[in-house]
Amino acid sequence: MDVTSGALDTAKYKALAAKVMAAYPNMKYLAVSLRESVSADWNGWSAVLADNKGNFFTSKKYEIRDIVDRIGGGDSFGSGLIWGLNNLETPQDALEFSVAASALKHTVYGDFNRVSKEDVLTLMGGDASGRVQR
Repeated sequence: MDVTSGALDTAKYKALAAKVMAAYPNMKYLAVSLRESVSADWNGWSAVLADNKGNFFTSKKYEIRDIVDRIGGGDSFGSGLIWGLNNLETPQDALEFSVAASALKHTVYGDFNRVSKEDVLTLMGGDASGRVQR
């Protein structure tokens, strides 16, 4: 894999996930965030999720331009996934929530994601307009 190209091959992550899940049969989920670096302030952002039933989920990809801060992006992804797995209907929904939460975090200074659950659900639902919703 050429990491300098910025492109990622999710098939390789599927194979990796299968190996890890086989090695750790008590693991319920394995998630990997995927950053495609075009430049320091422009990244493609997505993720994959494998479960112990052999399912493999791929999220939509966000093109994040004019990144404000990458600090906290992984924490936001992890906490979003935990929340999603406990509150949303499907692992795919949980994955989409976590990726949307983390994508939004890239637009916030500092280590703390200050966006609301509703902001994340709006982006997750396809509204990336950035318009104020009242």
